[in-house]
Amino acid sequence: MTDTQAPSSIPLAGVIGSPISHSKSPQLHRHWLSKYGVRGFYIPMDVAARDLRDVLITLPKAGFVGVNITIPHKEAVLEIADLVTDRATLIGAANTLIFRKDGKIHADNTDGYGFLENLKAGAPKWNPTQGAAAILGAGGASRAVIASLLEAGVPEILLSNRTRVRAEKLQSDFGNRITVIDWVQAGNMLEEASLVVNTSSLGMVGKPEMRVPLDGLRKETVVTDLVYTPLKTRLIETADEKGCVTVDGLGMLLHQAVPGFERWFGPRPEVDREARAAVLR
Repeated sequence: MTDTQAPSSIPLAGVIGSPISHSKSPQLHRHWLSKYGVRGFYIPMDVAARDLRDVLITLPKAGFVGVNITIPHKEAVLEIADLVTDRATLIGAANTLIFRKDGKIHADNTDGYGFLENLKAGAPKWNPTQGAAAILGAGGASRAVIASLLEAGVPEILLSNRTRVRAEKLQSDFGNRITVIDWVQAGNMLEEASLVVNTSSLGMVGKPEMRVPLDGLRKETVVTDLVYTPLKTRLIETADEKGCVTVDGLGMLLHQAVPGFERWFGPRPEVDREARAAVLR
């Protein structure tokens, strides 16, 4: 039993975004609710920006113990929450809200946690202190990845984005361990990296393909792509062909959901083949 629910209540949680039909979170949480025998519900909710504050204030009164937040509301909820964790503040976005008994809304960001846990599971021999990380993309996901890698002890982050000024903003926010590389030179930075991460939407179904030259990938490089539709992006396929250690993006989605489920529903869920299968169905 969590500190957010009364003993006799049926806990409700969900995910808020707009649009929301693409979200895999309901399938994952419903799988865990069933697996652990929790008498609760997890509901997708399409909420417009103008209604976000009113909805978040109302949900606890309807029995909700918390919600996940996705695009486009991850930044806006920081202004609505009463309590914001240090990592959510650093990242500038929240993806997990807890509705506390005292009426306060607690905001956290578990994306970085999910990223690292996925990396540990998929590439257990990776050592964050032994080389630079090359990151493609400078959006919200990139902020979460950078924060988690710096905390893990990565000595240098090589960052490249199609719009250089966005990468320079992250360099300004996160400090001198970030080196910005022009997008036209992005392929060259792969040679220097022990870890390569695509945090951009390039390669996703319906988005432009990843055009960065991948010749610089080395056999010992760990390569991960946050895109999971498709699971095998061009980056992952090419890295596989070169003998790299590859980690797909689906695991990050699974692992980032663990802390929220535990706080809302009680059990700490396991990320396993069944959980992956539930999301892929």
